[in-house]
Parts: sequence; structure tokens; C-alpha cells
Amino acid sequence: MRDALDATPYDALLLLSFGGPEGPDDVVPFLENVTRGRGIPKERLKEVGQHYFLFGGVSPINDQNRALLDALRKDFAEHGLGLPIYWGNRNWAPYLTDTLREMVADGHRRVLVLATSAYASYSGCRQYREDLAESLATLEAEGLELPRIDKLRHYFNHPGFLEPMIDGVIASLAELPEDVRDGAHIAFSTHSIPNASADTSGPVEGHGEGGAYVAQHLEVSRLIADAVRERTGVDHPWQLVYQSRSGAPHIPWLEPDICDHLEERHASGVPAVVIAPIGFVSDHMEVLYDLDTEAKAKAEELGLPMRRSATVGDDPRFAAAVRDLVLERAAVERGQEVTPCALGALGAGHDVCPVGCCPARAPKPAAAGVDSPYA
Repeated sequence: MRDALDATPYDALLLLSFGGPEGPDDVVPFLENVTRGRGIPKERLKEVGQHYFLFGGVSPINDQNRALLDALRKDFAEHGLGLPIYWGNRNWAPYLTDTLREMVADGHRRVLVLATSAYASYSGCRQYREDLAESLATLEAEGLELPRIDKLRHYFNHPGFLEPMIDGVIASLAELPEDVRDGAHIAFSTHSIPNASADTSGPVEGHGEGGAYVAQHLEVSRLIADAVRERTGVDHPWQLVYQSRSGAPHIPWLEPDICDHLEERHASGVPAVVIAPIGFVSDHMEVLYDLDTEAKAKAEELGLPMRRSATVGDDPRFAAAVRDLVLERAAVERGQEVTPCALGALGAGHDVCPVGCCPARAPKPAAAGVDSPYA
């Protein structure tokens, strides 16, 4: 972690997230926001929203973002980093455009963005950049002075992101019955996306089967599995698996699905499984429903002992990692030489997304990249 607490030229940090409903009446309007432009009937959205209704119509993601905000503000204050932190969402209040309007009114003109997605993909990076560009266009149409916006690099291999997950897997292994613990397999789980989206994730030179999305998740899986082996003395077999698939069934998505994986592991005689949701920053609905409800039910049906390890959430080490990333990017912007903090073979990712990185099927303007109309 860096000692020089100089965030200049930046004057604010924006936490940018997905958003989620906070009551039953919010569910369908929230899903209308998520699926805007796809022409999905309201009755279908009510069916899709059933997993939210199971939890009182409340997604935990907004409360988890509030907890992360508190952790970030506490860490910054304790280390003397006087950078105000704001929060905006893509699909629910506080909406991104409203937050940017507030930041402009407060006088902020150089903004860093922390997205609650650690990996390269269209939905995890470029779509947020498109949201930023759309919000800036709205502010421009209102005659407001626009801030310059930069986005923090992908942080999947920063030790402050990895260490809480390593501890979580070790703690989950310790919770398993002793007679199955050493033979347990680890299922590293992340959000499935269409194969075509995965193949074009990351910079153009890295496009190919799985692209950066799969490569980065495999790297995180290896780093965690290696650390677990070093700290416990047990080499647990592992596999990268996927969850939360949606969309048309004829379109290929990344596999295997977590529930199919549990069936296969059980059939092959594996005595227990730990599921590690490495693709998610916090325990939001995809974790709460797809893992803690559906995958748990499948494991119970099979009689397969299973534990689910914690996500990073508001762990102080993650908050410290964000501080480190802010100071790193600020030093780069000031023209200083910087040694990025990153574990593993992939190294630190780019600071500015190049042209062709994680492209959309229908190109749209995107901020915080080489091709940004708001550079």
C-alpha cells in the first residue's frame, strides 16, 4: 500500500454500482430499468422478479454499498486522504445521473470511478462507461460544466481483493465435517455471460476463447487455490463454474452451471464442496438466491456437504486496496513512475480502456476510455 496520500488531480471518488429494489413495489420498475429497450412484457418481469419477492422484494446490494461507502470513508479518514466519496447506480436510486449532477453542483471537476465489478467484460466495464457517457450527455444538455471522469483499473488480482476471499475459503473448509474436509473440492463461481461476450472481453489483442473475462477468473482461482494449499497444507482440486444465466436458451453461455457441477462432483464421489463466489464484490441477489438458495437446495438434495465462502464486501483490506488504487492512478496522472500492486502472472491491467475493448453489439459512446467523447 502507498504512503504518499496525494490524490491530486482528483477531487472526488464515485462508487458506481448496479442497484437493486428496496421493497416489493420497486421490483418491476427496477427490472424495467434493467431490461429497458428489450420490449419485455410487465407480466414476464413479474415472473422474473420472483426471486426478489422471496426476500421481501429487497435486494441486499444497496445496503452492502452503503456498508462499503462507510468502510471507504473510514479508511480514507484514518489515513488522512481527504477525498469525498459519492455513490450512484445504473438501475436504481441513487441514480448515476443524479449523483453526477450533485457532484458538479459541489464543484468537483476531476472524478475517479470505482465500479463494483473487478473483471473485464461488457456488462462489468464498458456498459458502466456507456452509462457514464449517457449521464454526461444529459448534464451537457442541461448546460452544466462537465467533470473529467476516469475509471480505476480492474482490481481482480489486487491483494486487498484476494486476501479476504482466501480467508473466506479457508474458513468455509474449516466449517465442513472433519471426515470430508481434506477431500473437499472448491467451485470458484462467477456470473455466466454469453460466449460471444466473453470471447471479446478485454483489449483486442487478448480476444479469443473466453477472452480476458475467463482468463482473469482462472487467474484468481489459481491464486486463491495456491494460497489455500500453502496455508492449510492440503491441495484441494478446483474448477471455475458459472451461475445466474439468463437470456435466450439457443445462445451459448459460459458453462458449467454451478448446479450441474454439484451433480457431477457428487456423481464422481467428491465428499464435499466449497463454493467461492469470486465474481462478486458483495453478497447481493445473485449470491443470495443462485448460491444460498438454489445451489444449497441442490447440494442438500444430493446429500453433498457444501459451504459457501464470503465475498469481499466491506472488508477493511478491500477498502485499503481502493485507497491504494486511487493513489496509484493519481500518481500516474501526475506523470510519476508507479509500480502497480498486482499478484499473479497477468499483472496490472490498463488504466484507460483501449478502442475495441469489451465491445457492445450496438456501439454506443463510452466515457473513461481512449474513444471517450468526454476526454
